Amino acid sequence: MTRPTTGDPGLSPARLRRARFAIAAVFCAHGAVTGSFATRIPWIQDHAQLSAGTLGLALAFPALGAALAMPLAGRINHRFGARTALRGLLALWTLSLILPSLAPNLTVLCCALFVYGATSGMSDVAMNALGVETENRLGRSIMSSLHGMWSVGALLGSAAGTVAAHAGADARPHHLIAALVLTAAGLLAVRGVLDLRGDQDAQAPPHFALPPKSALVIGLVGFCAVFAEGASMDWSAVYLRDVLHTDAGLAAASTTAFALTMGLARLAGDRVVDRFGAVRTVRAGGVLATAGGLLVITVRHPAAALGGFGLIGLGIAVVVPLAFAAAARSGPAPAQAIAGVATITYTSGLIAPSAIGAVADATSLVVSFGLVTLLAFALVAGAAVLRGKPAPGAADPANRDEPASIRP
Repeated sequence: MTRPTTGDPGLSPARLRRARFAIAAVFCAHGAVTGSFATRIPWIQDHAQLSAGTLGLALAFPALGAALAMPLAGRINHRFGARTALRGLLALWTLSLILPSLAPNLTVLCCALFVYGATSGMSDVAMNALGVETENRLGRSIMSSLHGMWSVGALLGSAAGTVAAHAGADARPHHLIAALVLTAAGLLAVRGVLDLRGDQDAQAPPHFALPPKSALVIGLVGFCAVFAEGASMDWSAVYLRDVLHTDAGLAAASTTAFALTMGLARLAGDRVVDRFGAVRTVRAGGVLATAGGLLVITVRHPAAALGGFGLIGLGIAVVVPLAFAAAARSGPAPAQAIAGVATITYTSGLIAPSAIGAVADATSLVVSFGLVTLLAFALVAGAAVLRGKPAPGAADPANRDEPASIRP
């Protein structure tokens, strides 16, 4: 359990609104780092002289670092309090953006990306924990829109990266400037979040939490969505450059298209899920993502590919926030279930980049995105597992399948 340092009764509606805006700004800064990095992957590949397969190997290291370091975030939060922990972890993450573009070869790049991923995972856990606590105190859903702000940040970062790539700029000064700006913005935003501290008499969180059986299938749905997200974020620019032979600026724009549609869908996601229910929303999203994947692999034109990556982003946008929400409803230990689902989704992030690279080396990038399309279709079949079991008498608008207008 956590508590604000001032106590719940002292949190005015105005203070909670400020905390909501502050944590949204944190999500935005976090996403901007990812967008800044993703658009310069082709430059980093050329700088380190990597093939598609070795690039795929290197791109496995961020998720590996995240998966190994993520369980430490709970203990850091417990010891220092949510605000202090988030301040330090977010600063480490934004500054880690400097490292990958400095790497001259595969070995150094793998080490840099491991640190990049470890700081990403720990700060991600810290900000999501604060997001959930803020949502609980507000008494209404905000998690989809918070993830939407992450996508807005990724869009801003990727847009700046697109401009830099189109201008042929060196990624090293680009990432240095971006890291310094985002560190300052992140530290400023953290000042407004809730200062939550755990019960000092409570046992410290475990280093690793296995998900209960009820959350495993939910985690698999999240796995499919994160695989499609990671593949599209990390490989869409390479796909346009190598398969469709576009210039660097247009290739980088594919990441921007993907981030744009994800951001818009997540910002609107809370209202959509309340209106149509989690199951219908994810099922429809799976159809859109599948259509986007088919467009990418069957129509060999840059405009079609840009549209296809946009549809993939639109289709998978709300899956992860809904998977966390469903995990919390899936059994008597919500925190353990959420931690387990997070581990599964990060494992997907670990597998996706290297799997895409390995399949591309053995066959082609077109076949690799055929795999992404199959996993997008799996969302259609697996959406029903997000229909959780709310506590008796509890309202559960995000989990309802009938329109809100006919509820009692």
